[in-house]
Amino acid sequence: MTDSTPAPYGGAAPAAARKPLTLHRLRAMRDAGEKIAMLTAYDASSAALLDASGVDCLLIGDSLGMVMQGHTSTLPVTLEHVAYHTACVARGNRSAWIVADLPFGSYQESVEQAVRSAVTLMQAGAQMIKLEGGGWTTPLVRALVERGIPVCAHLGLTPQSVHALGGYRIQGRDAQAAATLCTHAAELDAAGAAMLVLELVPSELAARISADFRGITIGIGAGRRTHGQVLVLHDMLDLTQGPKPRFVRNFMDGAASIADAVCRYVRDVKSGAFPDEARHGYVA
Repeated sequence: MTDSTPAPYGGAAPAAARKPLTLHRLRAMRDAGEKIAMLTAYDASSAALLDASGVDCLLIGDSLGMVMQGHTSTLPVTLEHVAYHTACVARGNRSAWIVADLPFGSYQESVEQAVRSAVTLMQAGAQMIKLEGGGWTTPLVRALVERGIPVCAHLGLTPQSVHALGGYRIQGRDAQAAATLCTHAAELDAAGAAMLVLELVPSELAARISADFRGITIGIGAGRRTHGQVLVLHDMLDLTQGPKPRFVRNFMDGAASIADAVCRYVRDVKSGAFPDEARHGYVA
């Protein structure tokens, strides 16, 4: 495929024309102030479409339990499920950076279990492993990084802990909770986490953590001052039934196709038009 070849899926740059995203290139984007666009992907076809549409990072999230399997939470998802979907995404992808979730029960027991589970996902095609929580996860992050496995941490609303958190609620609103999140972010940074997802935290807190974190922060319901954004693909395409979180925007509204919607998402993340602080952000 040459640069003159019509772009697949309705308007994106040809996948072959884009150099593969690496952790080094993602860090360079952060340093240059270029926003990073991430979306979930669970199969080869959607991975190919997202990659061709310019999405920088594909996340095989344990959200697959809800949007693909019909569960009411992420908790039933197994390591085998994530490995299967990671392999599917890897086969469809050509240049985007692939991040895969360690699901509930696959890393809580010990460092050794976390390493074994991460190896399984890396062998399936992941380039980075994501895990949830702070404090107790710091030794796990350090162990993975020491073994050459890039890590994306996840703070704020952590869906695997939804019952302990009392539901899908904004995190870090009071001073003590905010201080705890800042401490956990600093510990994860020191342990070597290269990326940090901040979910459902006040915009000012996300901005403060992003300013101090040496790696890349990705927001979801955390305002626009993170280094990038992520949404669940099915949410931003308005495929998810029922009410959606405030931070979700329907990119299919006015779009000519799914590819057009994804391209709009990438464009608006890159330009800073999404998220709109007034509509999609949270204050303390």
